[in-house]
Amino acid sequence: MAAHTPSTDDPLRLAQAAVQEMYLADQATQSLGIEIVDVAPGRVRLAMVVRPDMVNGLGICHGGIVFALADSAFAFACNSYGEPMVAASAGIDFLAPTPRGERVTATATEVSRGARHGIYDVAVTDAAGRVLAQFRGRCARLRTPRLAESTKDPRP
Repeated sequence: MAAHTPSTDDPLRLAQAAVQEMYLADQATQSLGIEIVDVAPGRVRLAMVVRPDMVNGLGICHGGIVFALADSAFAFACNSYGEPMVAASAGIDFLAPTPRGERVTATATEVSRGARHGIYDVAVTDAAGRVLAQFRGRCARLRTPRLAESTKDPRP
């Protein structure tokens, strides 16, 4: 991602460009109807409407969909510096049901970030601001294989 993200001294513009570039390549996020609401370095807010095809057998939003929304916010927030990071771990607590038709928002906030790892919290809320789920993710810097290692013959 860093090779395509414009170089800038403005951290906000860099974050916006990095998140937009990642979003345009993220078909999973787009297919859920998730939209970008706000971007800042280390902080991203996304929103989506719970469609009928996202509802489980109990008539509420499937937990995997809520997790996917939170995970997308987490991914965009930890990549908002233009440096590729991937999830190393994540967990979610579901605090209230998410009904069909509800517009939900996921706000990812950086808790800590180092050279190799970061921790981000994501609150998923309804239109009234009630917290429906709380997500925490840990990211790690994506390492690209060294040229010498990637050109080795993989056979024993």
